[in-house]
Amino acid sequence: MEIGHLFETLMLICFGFSWPLNVIKAYKARTTKGTSLAFILLIITGYVAGIAAKFLNNQINYVLAAYFINLAIVMTNVVVYFRNLSLDKKNESKVTKIKIYELQQKYKDTTNTQEKNMNYQELNGIAKTNQVVLMGGSMDQLIPVTELAQSFSFNFELYNRSSEKLSVKNAVEYFNNMIAPITPEGIIIHLGDEDLNLFTSNPTEFDKYYLDLLSAVSACNRKMRIALVSVNNPSKNEVIKNMNAHIKSIASSSKCQFVNLDNAALWTPKANKAALDFAYSMGLQVRKPLLNVAEILYSYACLELKAETLDQTLVG
Repeated sequence: MEIGHLFETLMLICFGFSWPLNVIKAYKARTTKGTSLAFILLIITGYVAGIAAKFLNNQINYVLAAYFINLAIVMTNVVVYFRNLSLDKKNESKVTKIKIYELQQKYKDTTNTQEKNMNYQELNGIAKTNQVVLMGGSMDQLIPVTELAQSFSFNFELYNRSSEKLSVKNAVEYFNNMIAPITPEGIIIHLGDEDLNLFTSNPTEFDKYYLDLLSAVSACNRKMRIALVSVNNPSKNEVIKNMNAHIKSIASSSKCQFVNLDNAALWTPKANKAALDFAYSMGLQVRKPLLNVAEILYSYACLELKAETLDQTLVG
């Protein structure tokens, strides 16, 4: 029996020598790739079963010490595994941020609308679903939504999927190709700048195109929050005024929020930020209403973007 214990101890020592080497290798690798947590847990279960058998058979001797030493070394592998898992997540986050930055730089450097849309499709490949999207035209492209979302501590991602000279005529196709794939839970729509001629000649057709877009949005996500933004009208143009009245009616009939840019001078985004920070500090993690998000975005647009830039978008 003593010789049997000796051979059992020799077996445990042979197994035991491999585990410290494994710990050192895994620690230096700084990644979980090539490591199986399930396998490590299976080994731990085996050692625990062996220790339990020793106690049940009242075989408390030097062999038991070898079991405990091996178990401790294998447990160290578990600690290293979770340390490496944390490093993997950090590295993955860095890679994702770099990729997003590279794509955004590529997007900024392109001048062709088709090329910009292709970049949106690339960004969609790494974008999160169930977030909030801004869908607008030429002026909306200039709004730095990511920076504003970070500055105001939004508890969701905010993506800008605006396109140069986007019209209600092609809005459905654009939405289905560029926005629907990421299935947002909220969307802020700012259209009409490119549709003055259409509205002047046939306001009914303008309404139809707009309603078709809202139908496409609802088909993508029936619970999607929707906010419609009025067309900027600093010169009090009567055509734009009438168009905004139609957009407001469409918002009301479709149970969407309506954001009136005529009230931009009254908005206080800093006060909204203070209220949001207080709500988060109280543990209220509800998502910010789209009306408040739109106020933050278009307060920036109206205050920071030059008036002539806004006027240039109204080309009909």
